[in-house]
Amino acid sequence: MKKILIVGGVAAGATAAAKVRRLSPTAEITLFEAGPDISFANCGLPYYIGGDIKSRSKLILQSPESFDEQYQVDVHINTRVTQLDREGKRVKAMNVRTGEIQWHEYDKLILAQGGRPIKPKIDGIDHSHVFTLWTLGDMDYIKMHIDDKKPKEAVVVGGGFIGLEMVEALVHRGIKVHLVEMMPHAMAVMDAEIAGFIEQEMISYGVEIHTGKAVNGIRSKTVSLNDGSELNADMVIMSIGVRPTLQLAMDAGLEIGESGGLLVDKYLQTSDKDIYAAGDMVEIDHRVSGKKVRIPLAGPANRQGRIAAENALGGEHPYIGAMGTSILRVFEAVAGITGLSLKQARALGIPADAVVVHKEHHTSYYPGSKNVTVMLVYNTETGEVLGGQTAGYAGADRRLDVVATAIAGKMSIHDLADIDFAYSPPLGTANDAVNMAAFTAENRNSGYSPAVTVAELDELVAKTNPVVIDVRDMFAFEKSKIEGSYNIPLEVLPGELKDLPIDKNYIVYDEHGKKGHQALRMLKGAGIENVWNISGGHISLQRHAYAVGFENIKVSLLPLEEKTIGEKKKEEAPKKEGPAAKQKDTSSPLVVDIRTPMEFLGGAYPGAINVCLDDIHARIDEFGDKDRDITLYCASGARSAYAQQILRELGYTNVKNGGGLMHMMMKRK
Repeated sequence: MKKILIVGGVAAGATAAAKVRRLSPTAEITLFEAGPDISFANCGLPYYIGGDIKSRSKLILQSPESFDEQYQVDVHINTRVTQLDREGKRVKAMNVRTGEIQWHEYDKLILAQGGRPIKPKIDGIDHSHVFTLWTLGDMDYIKMHIDDKKPKEAVVVGGGFIGLEMVEALVHRGIKVHLVEMMPHAMAVMDAEIAGFIEQEMISYGVEIHTGKAVNGIRSKTVSLNDGSELNADMVIMSIGVRPTLQLAMDAGLEIGESGGLLVDKYLQTSDKDIYAAGDMVEIDHRVSGKKVRIPLAGPANRQGRIAAENALGGEHPYIGAMGTSILRVFEAVAGITGLSLKQARALGIPADAVVVHKEHHTSYYPGSKNVTVMLVYNTETGEVLGGQTAGYAGADRRLDVVATAIAGKMSIHDLADIDFAYSPPLGTANDAVNMAAFTAENRNSGYSPAVTVAELDELVAKTNPVVIDVRDMFAFEKSKIEGSYNIPLEVLPGELKDLPIDKNYIVYDEHGKKGHQALRMLKGAGIENVWNISGGHISLQRHAYAVGFENIKVSLLPLEEKTIGEKKKEEAPKKEGPAAKQKDTSSPLVVDIRTPMEFLGGAYPGAINVCLDDIHARIDEFGDKDRDITLYCASGARSAYAQQILRELGYTNVKNGGGLMHMMMKRK
């Protein structure tokens, strides 16, 4: 009968204990946990504080009693292992409540002690209104403070996963929140434009973000920053990272790795053949870079616990590492990352590029369609997918999992381009956002469509001094643009090509990147050699500008929608009893915009009325006399051509198709 001791009873430790029992009905299993709880859902703690999870008991996956009953594990809670005697193969355990000390022998030992939140040496860090969040007890203290003290303003220090989840939780509780982050933007593991999407969402909900700053003092009602400013704060959440719990291992002489975690081999065996380790305390191989890293995430911890248990019983199951796949939801916005960023890949000496696309998460004509962002990082020599990031209000999780799978399978951008994804109008598009990202990567990598990400834009502008052409419509251009750029809508660009000097450098962009690609090909066809399309277009520009800004260009920022917890703002369409309904003159020339009401609100031909294509029959009396001079237009001319046919069938004799809005505007000039 093997004696298996496990130190640590949450993610990796509890998983290891359960796996040992499933593999060995006869093993003697003893588990030690320094805290009062085992096997609790620590990832769910912020959501209980915020009120999304109503029942505290839902977070408790196992109690010592239920764990023993199900798996026959001798569980010791509130018990700290204070000494590891490797030669004698035993540990000293002390009950922190009673002071009782016992020695326990083992055949194999599994260390799964995890980590603890970092508490920097800051004046006031030990005040009663300053908290960290790691355990159920931490959660209870925070909730009690909110319920009893009813704080009005809070400062969250640290813009990582837990920090941003707590930002949302506190806003849900009606608290004004300041976020302080030392790095240039929140979610420093992500690219600025992806993080910018999350920052825009937080700003919409009234969160004040202070990046590039650090806390240097905490008082009863304020927090002072290193730039001399002060923030009001009735409570402070410290969330600046996690430090692995290594003292026991170090005292026992176990080797520590280069990344600062406990050194283990591919079988999760430490430098002692009888001791295994798993979870946040160990360093592992990054599956893309091959470097030793610490990845304190629940998914890898659980898988490591299973493998450590199997190998402690004599197995030879290798752990092949992790990619750091992680995702975050803040209010309605979702963003995630897997593998390497472009910056990380290039820092490792890998020849790498990246592209960004924004595409509908399901077909645009089916109600509820929202843009999802996919960033692909790839090896320019082999095409292998190295990493990816996603963002959006719907569908970001699904695309991130696809990219993670591609990395794990060492797939290339060409493989991703050819994948058949599930498609139905309510669920997806015929060419998924991942397909489109792969197409775009192929185009960039082949030289067919040279592109630049917004993170690379400053450097390119400094080197090339380009002419910047915005190919969006004039209405979008007036609202926000790169200062100094020229507005030549794509629809009229062919007629302007002859006037563009071919010896200059050009950057083109549109809203998403797709029309920018079309514009680039037009310029290339006109003999212009040096042209780059901004990958991700104006959307990416806005997000990057909000997050960190630019040095060599200036982007005018669009105002953000103000959002309120519990209230969904409805999009207001133009009322049907508008200009056309009130018009008494039924014979003078009439211009009708056939687009949707929301398109109409984005900019329209002066004096035009809006009658959506689907509403023509219901609103036919607004068109006036049958011989009236009527001009129809839409975005491209396709819908207006259909509307022209309908009106002719209804007896209207003088109906013209004006084509797209841009053609209408150009003719007006």
